[in-house]
Amino acid sequence: MFAIMTNETTGAVEPQVEKKVRKASKETRRMQLIEATIDSLAKRGYSETTMADVADGAGLSRGIVNFHFESKDKLLVATLQHMAEEYAAHWRGAVAKAGTDPASRLKALVSADFDRGICSRRKLAAWCAFWGEAKSRPTYQALCGARDEHYQDLLAELCGALIAEGNYNLDARQTALGLDALLEGLWLRLMLSNGKMKREVALEAALSFLSAIFPKHFASEGANQEVMK
Repeated sequence: MFAIMTNETTGAVEPQVEKKVRKASKETRRMQLIEATIDSLAKRGYSETTMADVADGAGLSRGIVNFHFESKDKLLVATLQHMAEEYAAHWRGAVAKAGTDPASRLKALVSADFDRGICSRRKLAAWCAFWGEAKSRPTYQALCGARDEHYQDLLAELCGALIAEGNYNLDARQTALGLDALLEGLWLRLMLSNGKMKREVALEAALSFLSAIFPKHFASEGANQEVMK
């Protein structure tokens, strides 16, 4: 594509291509810095992470960090926004692939929390770092809160559909809240276990909980046979 869009007379790269290259380079640098920020949060925690740590971790100059983000606060906000968008896109994609059956959609939603790309120790540690600061930082609350609201609404909707189908004596919102708390608790347990607890074990616990509250929709043996991606 680049060769076609060069000037046939001079061989110079056309401005449109140069612009695309610069844009790609800028986005690549931003992602390098965001990934390095996640690594630093996982290794050092929130307060000990510095712009210098991020630059060194990304293998870039400190001037590059300042050029893209200007301050540590802007870098951290961008990192949290990236993680929130990545997480939302992941669970939405998993639910979309599950089709229209409420039980299949709920299982996909729960299972998505324990996929390797989302549920890694470094990302869990980074999430915990942000959660620890969210109380005093409205921007963090807004980013995490928006994700929680949409997730909770879908969770309640799916729980409500299963309650209606199975005639369970449950409240949809309360059930969704309890399930959401269980998933967050399993994430926290995974992070604090220092590798001793595996994603497979956490997923099995979550699916076993589904079989306990919705026994007409989820068989216990099915939960135990779930295959991790």
